[in-house]
Amino acid sequence: MEYFKTCRNIPVYVSDSLNGAHTLVLLHGYLETNEVWADFASLLTNGIRIIAIDLPGHGLSGTNSNENSMEFMADVLAEVLHHAKIEKATVAGHSMGGYAALAFAEKYPEMLEKLCLFHSTPNPDTDEKKQNRDREIALIRENRLASILNINIPNMFATENRKRMDDCIVMISENATVSDTQGIIACLEGMKNRKDMNAFLAGFDKPLLLIFGKKDKYIAENVAKELVEKFPEADVLMLENSGHAGFLEEPETSANKIREFVTG
Repeated sequence: MEYFKTCRNIPVYVSDSLNGAHTLVLLHGYLETNEVWADFASLLTNGIRIIAIDLPGHGLSGTNSNENSMEFMADVLAEVLHHAKIEKATVAGHSMGGYAALAFAEKYPEMLEKLCLFHSTPNPDTDEKKQNRDREIALIRENRLASILNINIPNMFATENRKRMDDCIVMISENATVSDTQGIIACLEGMKNRKDMNAFLAGFDKPLLLIFGKKDKYIAENVAKELVEKFPEADVLMLENSGHAGFLEEPETSANKIREFVTG
C-alpha cells in the first residue's frame, strides 16, 4: 500500500507491505527514492513487513526550506511509525539513509529493535567532502543536476557491474529528477552538517549489521575495514562484487543476510 502522511508539516510518501511478524524499515540514499528498494523488498516480504519512505527532499515527499537534518529525518520516520502503529522496528539505511537511521537510533531508542548500516558509516564529512557538497549545491542552483546524476549514479556501481546495471542507473536518475531541487540542496546541507556518530555507536547496545562493498567508490575498503575493527560486536557482510549498491548488485546475498539479521 502507498499513501501520504503529513509528518513535521511536510507530506511524506510511504510504501507499506502491511503484513509480517517483523518490521523492517528501508531508508534510501542521496538522489534515490523508495522505489530503489522495490525489487529488493520483494526478496524479504515473507514474514517481514517492509516500510519504505521517500526521505524529506526526495521523491514525492516534501522538504524543509533550508536544511533536512538527519535528526529531522529521524523525527519524520518516528511519526510514520506511530501512524502505522509500529512500536519497534529494524531500520536499515543506505548511505544517507544510514545517517538518518543513526539519528533515529539515538533519538528514538525505544522504537529501534536492530540497526543496519548499508554502505554507510558513523563518520562525519571530512573538509574535502564538505567542499564537494558545496560544489554540488552550486551546480544544482545553476540547474545542472543532470551533470551530477551522470557522475554520481554510475559511480554507485562497481565498474564491471555498470553495463548490467544500466536499467537501474536510468531508473535512479529519472526518479531523482522528480525531487524538488531545493529539497536536494537541503539534504546536502543536512549531510554536510551531520555530527560524528562514532561515540554513539561505540556505546550502542542493540544488534548492529554493517554491510560494505569491496569495490565501493564512496567508502574505500580500508575505511570499511577500520569500522569493522572499531565495532567488533557488529555482524558484518563484505560483498565481494559490489560497489555502493549491494542490494542491487548482489541482491540475493544481501537479502539473505538481512533476513537472517531481522528474524534471528
